[in-house]
Amino acid sequence: MVEVRQTGLPGVLELRPLRRGDDRGFFSEVWNEAEWVAAGVNQRFVQDNHSRSAKGVLRGLHYQLAPFAQAKLVRVSRGAIFDVAVDVRPDSETFGQWCGALLSAADWNQLFIPSGFAHGFLALEDSSEVQYKVDVPYSAEHDRAIDPFDPAIGVEWPIEREKAILSAKDLAAPLLRDAQVAGA
Repeated sequence: MVEVRQTGLPGVLELRPLRRGDDRGFFSEVWNEAEWVAAGVNQRFVQDNHSRSAKGVLRGLHYQLAPFAQAKLVRVSRGAIFDVAVDVRPDSETFGQWCGALLSAADWNQLFIPSGFAHGFLALEDSSEVQYKVDVPYSAEHDRAIDPFDPAIGVEWPIEREKAILSAKDLAAPLLRDAQVAGA
């Protein structure tokens, strides 16, 4: 069983798989194709990614251009993150809008982000571990980023820009208005 919550952007879903536990620990099906399809996530995933981040690390906003635009299913196995999706589909009614969710190992929730959305997250705890499935492999040639603090998008990160730990790539990322998004 999986509990589903629609976010503020069409197609971006927060999912919470059932976790059964006893004095030995717990068991959970974190991905079950039949259940997720019934819940609205009808994707074939081809790659699993895993990252660990110190508190204050902000990764994103990242996306890939078509034909390598990726759908993602994001979960946290240790720690907590503030996870964000931004609609970068130029013809969408919600272009440039964002939604966010607190994902944590304690809450055992996940975020499904369809292709055509940029993705980013802020680690809220040290050694936060994030795993995410993608439906298309990584392509450096199609990889793009947007400034996570772009005021036109207005993500309400729970950290100030000066305190966020960003990669060189993310520090140099353009604003959405200057980013290549066609075919995202």
